[in-house]
Amino acid sequence: MKKYIILLLIPFITISCEDNFLNDPAPTSSVSDVVIFGSREGAEALLSGIHRNFRRQFTRTDAGGVYSLYFARAVKGNDLIQNSWYNFDYDNDNREPTYTRTIFNWEYPFYMINQANSLINGVELSSSISEADKSELIAQGKTIRAFFYFQLAMEFQHTYTYDSSLPAPPIYTELSLDGKPMSTLDEMYALILSDLTEAVENLNSSRLGKSYVNQQVANGILANVYLVMENWAGAAEAAHNAYGGDVSAVLDPNNYDDGFDDINNMEWIWGMPQTTDQSNYYYIAPHAFTDHQADAYYGTYINRDFVALFSDSDVRNLFETPYGGSDANWNYYTTTKFHFAFDSDIPLMRTPEMILIEAEALFKQGGANVDTAHDLLFQLQSNRDPLAVKSTNTGNALYEEILVERRKELYAEIGVEWFDAKRLRRGITRTGNHRLINSGLLPDDKKFFLKVPQKEIDANENIDNSVNANR
Repeated sequence: MKKYIILLLIPFITISCEDNFLNDPAPTSSVSDVVIFGSREGAEALLSGIHRNFRRQFTRTDAGGVYSLYFARAVKGNDLIQNSWYNFDYDNDNREPTYTRTIFNWEYPFYMINQANSLINGVELSSSISEADKSELIAQGKTIRAFFYFQLAMEFQHTYTYDSSLPAPPIYTELSLDGKPMSTLDEMYALILSDLTEAVENLNSSRLGKSYVNQQVANGILANVYLVMENWAGAAEAAHNAYGGDVSAVLDPNNYDDGFDDINNMEWIWGMPQTTDQSNYYYIAPHAFTDHQADAYYGTYINRDFVALFSDSDVRNLFETPYGGSDANWNYYTTTKFHFAFDSDIPLMRTPEMILIEAEALFKQGGANVDTAHDLLFQLQSNRDPLAVKSTNTGNALYEEILVERRKELYAEIGVEWFDAKRLRRGITRTGNHRLINSGLLPDDKKFFLKVPQKEIDANENIDNSVNANR
């Protein structure tokens, strides 16, 4: 009989220094359930460990933590050129059942979901934590769970609007040693929405630090989910609530060239902090790959066609040509956007992303909302470029301008080009000076999603090889 073994977060081994453990939330994997769920402080210590695993070193350099999911998407597009780790992702040829990308993109989210379920289930059963604290802690756990189910939905099936009845990965809402059958996109998105809407209701702006989730983070994740589902009103509202609605108060162009390595940047809503004694070293993406001034991989370059989108006065124009030659060479342009060091922090969500989500979602609602969307777009553009002139674009041209602005603002961070192409059911055509010019993606290309890992098929009696038929 096949058995699916879910990684258990806590071996529940009691340690002798339980009082010391409670003094300061810190990553851990060896404390008793009595200590963890005996108080809010204990549960927060567990949360600290969960968030530490957002930036962990899971298996290898291109399969580490959340940053590996995002950067693999980033190099699949047209804006970046890759020539080191992540090469198979860059070639859009990394989806077979036994490949590292496929295994990591399945096992890592499920590992994190299992940790979230440990928190949720443990807090629910606790007789020592107050009801008010329970609601908030469970909401944090459900935000994390929804975030990782959203990653699974994006990685292992067509987009939601293609056919929401298609098979999706199994759903677990509690700890289990028995493998469940595949779900559907409908079922998975229903859980994601349920978790996030509950989280938004039960969280507020307070948190232990920017690596933890709060109401703003939950709204930001919800805004992206609604984008994929094309719930434009929901996306606009959630994005607006995530950044607060006042563009001038949440943007600082003077810090755009600070290396994207400091979680204290006012534009960061959510991020992963690092210290030299708790670093993932050379695993960190995009920093270790895009920074050509530090001692790292020198593995990522910028497409000349993307560089041409930026004016000279744009603070985001951080491109250099350190190796000389011609722009016909794939290794001509680099960027100084990211600074690599062992203590470089990693962005997960920033205010400009939310501003542009709101602009897109308003545009899609039509009517007077279109003018509001255009105004919002220009607020961001003029913040980034003091010489910016508001475009005269209307209709589809204005919509495309919003999408281009998303690429310009967020390149190399969260895989926004791939994310937009997939959800909008577009292809990605390689142009310019790409190293692999013919490795683009067609609309609704199966290369936008991965096959189910063979390890899962072999271990789970409810999933067999037929799951990969036609994938």
